[in-house]
Amino acid sequence: MALQSINPATGEKLAEFEAWDQERLDLAIRRANAEFLEWSQRTSLATRCELIKNAGKILRAQQDELAKLITLEMGKSINEAKAEIEKSAWVCDFYAEHGPKFLADEPIATDASKSYICYQPLGLVLAVMPWNFPFWQVFRFAAPALIAGNIGLLKHASNVPQCAQAIERIFIEAGLPASVFTNLMIGSDKVESVIRSRYVRAVTLTGSEPAGRKVAAIAGEELKKTVLELGGSDAFIVMSDADIPAAVEAAVTSRYLNMGQSCIAAKRFIVDTFIYEDFITRLKTAVESRFVEGDPLDPATTLCPMARQDLLDELHQQVQTCVDYGARLVTGGYQLDRPGCYYAPTILADISSAMPAYHEEFFGPVALIFKASEPAHAVGLANATQFGLGGSVWSSDGATAETMALRMESGACFVNGMTKSDPRLPFGGVKNSGYGRELSYHGIREFTNIKSIWIK
Repeated sequence: MALQSINPATGEKLAEFEAWDQERLDLAIRRANAEFLEWSQRTSLATRCELIKNAGKILRAQQDELAKLITLEMGKSINEAKAEIEKSAWVCDFYAEHGPKFLADEPIATDASKSYICYQPLGLVLAVMPWNFPFWQVFRFAAPALIAGNIGLLKHASNVPQCAQAIERIFIEAGLPASVFTNLMIGSDKVESVIRSRYVRAVTLTGSEPAGRKVAAIAGEELKKTVLELGGSDAFIVMSDADIPAAVEAAVTSRYLNMGQSCIAAKRFIVDTFIYEDFITRLKTAVESRFVEGDPLDPATTLCPMARQDLLDELHQQVQTCVDYGARLVTGGYQLDRPGCYYAPTILADISSAMPAYHEEFFGPVALIFKASEPAHAVGLANATQFGLGGSVWSSDGATAETMALRMESGACFVNGMTKSDPRLPFGGVKNSGYGRELSYHGIREFTNIKSIWIK
């Protein structure tokens, strides 16, 4: 089996790598396990923090080179790729600074002479990571997990093998021992064997719901800890008293960032009936004037390719089915007539419960517009999905908006702002969007043994 790196803007094959056989995979896991004691117990927490901080410095120093690699392998604009590298450096800085506080022993008053909670690393953690943010997704796992004393094993998406190699190289250049973080050059067919390895203690996955179910089932049989960040179909509620221009501006950014290929992108726009047509008109105008197709390596390009043709084809089929069922095609709805996986930014309005848009995640540049009669109806529509990752509410009535945010079934909800991940805030979902949390102090503790010590 070969892992191929293909430029989605041109279809050109950039590189090809032979996947590891089972013998080489097992050897890499054993070497990683042999490093655990040295890294977790003999390397001080202060040293681990310093090495992760070094990784952040390397990310910034090599930002242009690494951003170009992201753009070539998965197609996002060079400007967005540079921002992703900067954010990855930020998460390294954040945990290097706050890791010691997050992992500090916590005294607890009991009937003992001394009792406290400590946070000890679990061991080898497998990270199954996606292609849409090929650096950020990995670093938001790796920075806290490695600082906590764990060992990282990366199974990256098969279409970004060069990004995976670069991440491993960065950690080595930062001064980490070679086996503290290992890029496993394997396909999805080898994931089960890694999870079942007696050396692997936990698994984290960011990806699709079907992939999450498979990983969780295998890990459940092995009684191993999992954290899953799966799909999302985030609601973006706009009430009649909202700042409409600001909401439209955020809507365009949130929906079409990374060409809509983001779990926490706003996907379902639930708009108050009194401003419904006005919002659609404004959004259409903004979308049709915002995007300029071209080479994603050109900073002037704002309309970039999707990552793969099969993803584009699946998205287009979803759009066509909605139109067949009566959705209004406001703009877009077609693949651009040019080389590469370019799909026109699309808006579908008048969504009903009979359409795929009501139930399915649309992972691409398609905005879905729903009509709401009042706040309770808007929240009901927001919650009428199997997903529960993020969401946002736009209103000038702060008290009502906060109540709506609290009632939204999601791992996060932003009021008068677009949903985003931030190292300072826990990140994750509910329902079919997964479980567990990344980032914040919650994230660094997910892969620790939260241990009680009682002495008398």
